[in-house]
Amino acid sequence: MERLRNMGLKQTFFLLSAGCLCAALLLTLSVYGLCGALAEQYPQGGVSIDFNGLVTELPDPTPEQQRILDVLDGVRLAAALVLPAVGLAAAGFLFYRWKLKKPVQVLRAGTERIRNHDLDFSIPEVSGDELGQICAAFETMRAELLETSQELWRQAEERKRLNAAFSHDLRNPVTVLKGSVLLLKQGKADGQVLDRMERYILRLEQYVEAMSSIQRLEQMPVRTGPVDGKVLRSELEETARLLAPGVEPALTVPDLGTLCMDHGLFLTTAENLIGNAARFARGKLELRLALSAGVLSLTVMDDGPGFPESLLESGPKPFGKAEDSAEHFGMGLYSSDLMCRKHGGALQLTNRPEGGAAVTASFRTDFQS
Repeated sequence: MERLRNMGLKQTFFLLSAGCLCAALLLTLSVYGLCGALAEQYPQGGVSIDFNGLVTELPDPTPEQQRILDVLDGVRLAAALVLPAVGLAAAGFLFYRWKLKKPVQVLRAGTERIRNHDLDFSIPEVSGDELGQICAAFETMRAELLETSQELWRQAEERKRLNAAFSHDLRNPVTVLKGSVLLLKQGKADGQVLDRMERYILRLEQYVEAMSSIQRLEQMPVRTGPVDGKVLRSELEETARLLAPGVEPALTVPDLGTLCMDHGLFLTTAENLIGNAARFARGKLELRLALSAGVLSLTVMDDGPGFPESLLESGPKPFGKAEDSAEHFGMGLYSSDLMCRKHGGALQLTNRPEGGAAVTASFRTDFQS
């Protein structure tokens, strides 16, 4: 049976047809022989007795006997016509049952599931014949469609993350620019406002150019260059003042000298962390910069409710809420964590013993992109 299962369709149909026709022929010959034997042994003719008692032998069959002989001839003719047709019909039935039924059922079920947008199944191995090869090709096509569908879904998710990070990371620089514009309108701006606005506009241009050329957030480029520590201090002060207007920030910055790092990436991370802390701080916000063993660390602390345990255990997620009542969806922390790792550092989240949250972002200053 296994050999017949793997046999080609033409060969299988030929063998089944030949076998069934041979069986039909043998059965026809048997019917012929049986009818012939009955006809030979059946008595023919008889005797006729007249009124005088004279007995006369009849050499020909009587009408009744002839009818019986005609029936036997009809059976032989019917056997010659019907039995070969029955043999061919039996061959067709067996061919369908053994070679066609299961592959057709499998292919029909598979096409129905694909029509219903379901690709999470598999086509079993049916046979080694042509229909089995079609089923195997169908399974290969299904697997490739599933892989393509999953890849498209992953690309859509990556694009969703990219767009979310793009919109989130633009929010803070725009807020700083709006604050600077407000200071200009109120006549409270110092001589550095225009320079700061020019730097932020340049950062926005570079950020938009970088984000438009990548397909995944992880492909964000790192462009290192010399950065003056005094400039970092000034920018952190201005960023904290503009992003946390209702909080008095405390800034601790030692003499850092000149650092080699991605200036824009550091500021984007700082803006994300400061903006996040400002949303939850009750009245205190503290910033600390430290340089040790070629690693620059920025720590942002607030006196808010702190991070939930789930966030501390699992780490930042792109669309995970830090607090249900807050309009904060974790993209800032997630993007900051990614940018720290891109710069050879890390992002550490903790809750302070006295209450509030603390986030430390580290960047290698000797990082080579």
